[in-house]
Amino acid sequence: MTAISPVFLLCLVLSLSSTVDSDVDSDCYTSQYLRQGDRKFEQKNKKFFEFNDQFNTWVEVELPYDLFSCINGACKVAYSIQESIAKTREGEEEEVVVSVEKDAPGKKGSSSYGFLPLRRRISLRKMSEISVWVTGESGSIYERFWNGLQWVIAPHELPLFAGYAVSVFMINHTILALSEAGQLYQMQLTEDSQPVWAEFVPEFDRGASRETVQLDSGVISNDNERMYFCTKNGQLLELLGADHPRWANHGRPPGANVTAITDAASVRPGLLFTVSGAGDLYEYDPTTKPPWKKHIHQQGSVGEYSLASFKACIVHSLIGAHSVSLFLLTKNGELIERRMHQRKWKWVVHGNPKGHQLTSITCISQDEANENPNSLFVTTSAGFVFEYHIQKYPDRDLEVIKWQNHNHPPYAKVATGKSGLQLQLGRMIFPLDDGRLAELHLSSLGGETLSPYPPISTRRKSSIKYVWSLLDAPETEGWNAEYCTEQSGPTNCILGTKDETGEIPISRWRKDSKTQHYYLSPADSNPNPGDQDYNVIPDKWDIKKLFRLRLMQEEKSFFLITENNVIFEYLNTENTWFWLRHEHSTGIEGAVGNYNGSLFVVDEDGSLLIRERSSSDLTWINCTALRRGKQVIAGPPWDGALGQAPRAKPEDAIFFVSKNGRLLQFTVALRKFKWKDCRNPPGVKIASIVDQEGFRGNIVFVVGQNGRLFQYNKVTELWHQHYQSQHLVLSRLPGTAMRSSMASSKGSLFMLSEDGGLVEYKWSSMEGWNWIEHGPPDTTVVLVGAPGPCFGGNELFLIGSDGNVYLRYLDRGEWKWRDCGFPYTAYDETDEEDVIDRNCDPKVSNTRPIPFSEDSVIFELRDGRLGEMRQVEVGNWMWSRIIGTPSSLCVTNFWASWAM
Repeated sequence: MTAISPVFLLCLVLSLSSTVDSDVDSDCYTSQYLRQGDRKFEQKNKKFFEFNDQFNTWVEVELPYDLFSCINGACKVAYSIQESIAKTREGEEEEVVVSVEKDAPGKKGSSSYGFLPLRRRISLRKMSEISVWVTGESGSIYERFWNGLQWVIAPHELPLFAGYAVSVFMINHTILALSEAGQLYQMQLTEDSQPVWAEFVPEFDRGASRETVQLDSGVISNDNERMYFCTKNGQLLELLGADHPRWANHGRPPGANVTAITDAASVRPGLLFTVSGAGDLYEYDPTTKPPWKKHIHQQGSVGEYSLASFKACIVHSLIGAHSVSLFLLTKNGELIERRMHQRKWKWVVHGNPKGHQLTSITCISQDEANENPNSLFVTTSAGFVFEYHIQKYPDRDLEVIKWQNHNHPPYAKVATGKSGLQLQLGRMIFPLDDGRLAELHLSSLGGETLSPYPPISTRRKSSIKYVWSLLDAPETEGWNAEYCTEQSGPTNCILGTKDETGEIPISRWRKDSKTQHYYLSPADSNPNPGDQDYNVIPDKWDIKKLFRLRLMQEEKSFFLITENNVIFEYLNTENTWFWLRHEHSTGIEGAVGNYNGSLFVVDEDGSLLIRERSSSDLTWINCTALRRGKQVIAGPPWDGALGQAPRAKPEDAIFFVSKNGRLLQFTVALRKFKWKDCRNPPGVKIASIVDQEGFRGNIVFVVGQNGRLFQYNKVTELWHQHYQSQHLVLSRLPGTAMRSSMASSKGSLFMLSEDGGLVEYKWSSMEGWNWIEHGPPDTTVVLVGAPGPCFGGNELFLIGSDGNVYLRYLDRGEWKWRDCGFPYTAYDETDEEDVIDRNCDPKVSNTRPIPFSEDSVIFELRDGRLGEMRQVEVGNWMWSRIIGTPSSLCVTNFWASWAM
């Protein structure tokens, strides 16, 4: 589906309504344009507006403004709104000399490689040679720290009430963090030396009323003594010191605002350069009158060279001993230079690589030992990184290659609009669009295992090339890096010791010879020739078997969906068990989720319903009837780990599979119900959800109808395909995650193969991802139904085609099988009526079982009754009881009641 900019939609509304007041000369002539499609669009409006989701209001956009058309995540400029009337320019009384040099005629700024979304919360900050702080797209803060032997990761989360972090700073050894809401927080140490965040409120005058100041971004001066911020309402603030802070409000340029501080006292102490929302360059010098001065453009070039709100790179002595150059970006994605030489300013246009639009600049220290010491690294809108070799005179050095393409890491794009940072000469870190980091370094001079200390010789040889190394991110971003601890081990933080025990080798089972080092992009991977044969959604019988049982409260309550679509709850009240029937006008197909005491079910029409208690009554809520509601056929297999208190988060959501094989996200936090279509991997429909955030936070694992494993990152909203050999085809059933400790990312996903064997997909920090095929428990038995549940990170239940329950468990590091059979009661020989009851079949059906407690599991029997197993010891489980159900024809006493 094509996404159209809100600006275009507003223009359409204004043209169709005669009652809406607007500062326009005429309407958009939409009807005439539709009747005469060959006519060129003629822009006659002066002002355009877009809807700001953050502030829930319409705001005026600044021209020029690009309208994007997005299809399946690929975005291109459909139209660019330009200024219809040229801006009034200031005269020459400011003594600002303007000169423009262009290396190629014609307008630039379009990209033929598409556009990536802007990751607004990502930032990098180098605190020292051994410490890099990162704010992720999830709004979390973490630190990459070199402990003397390896890089480790330490969390520095803001408190929950502070919201999401967008950047961090260090001034005079004081660490500050800026939240998305525009508030500052200072890191302080408690009496027991534990770091905590405390609110850091700007205060300008004790006598003045205390007003809330919302900060937008900030920069640190070269002397590390001052910080400058621009506020969300376009003012310039200054912070001097942090222990005894002094704040100053420098206001804004006359008739303009401040959207970015491009340089803080790098050219001259006290001299600042800012960019306004209109794209004009201003300098601020408090020692002159007036303090604000505008750098004007050549007549007729205002729209083309409107500057982007981004930090500049400063290069000294480029064409002379006292020359200074500010390298900036235009809104059209070109590199432009503001150069001062012999006390005169001039503009120099450096352009952009053909077909690419520039979105950020990464400044590096100039290496005088190299043949060409002056270079910049720029990121494009499509996630490429280019190195720009600065020429003193662009029109004279035509034979020199100006733009050197370093591409991007395999199957990963660099985050657009975000700068990287330089670790040392020849080593840079860039944030990736998928939430990870990547290091661009000279070969043999960088990577995850190399220390941050520069080698003895840093002279760059012409034969050495730049290469990429991927750096993992923590679970807050949906990745696998572990947080460090102070215990001895491979992820130690302070002591720098290594774990010498290692991990248990996995050579006894069939292991894929290729270890996965990269996550494949579904659009780039080659689908199998037979993939289209699998694009058929499973029938309702399979769905009902997968979601017939659902745990509500541990050892207190669970739900059962019968064959004739009736929903019952098995409930314990005052030590008495009974069945409670929940009536609904339509039949219920399955129970697909449980959140905060509310049960999510699907009826026979595919509608998602909530069964919850309101005061003393039970109510139904039709979620499909809500705005953008969808029909669903499946949900997550499990609802969190037993024995762990659920922790509510503002982004809590449940994921479902739609009838047309797409992944749907339904936000449930704070009862702010909201649907979101997460789509599906390109060309592959989703069969089932393997795991939702149980194995890895913020990640939903799914199986496609082609039997391949995919993952969806709800932070970056990106799909990735996992490497999988051609011979391994997964069943279309849910799976089970096994993770022994939340402190470690090590664990496995268990699924069934298409031929009924057990398959393990294992992650460890030492070996990465590996496929292990355990196969069936016996040559005469295949596994049926979905695997699970698992207990303790070392026990997994499965159901065999012979009606027996099988346990796969770890014994001293070795996987073993145990046949647990089925519940059989040794009837009294005199009770012939029960013995010959043909309605009773105690063998286990292929309905997916559920855990009932930390040492109990419930199975459905083939005769409709339920069987419970309890743990005696690790690897030893016994059948404890048979539970009669209202739907079973096998005679068993039970109590039933009805709830309306």
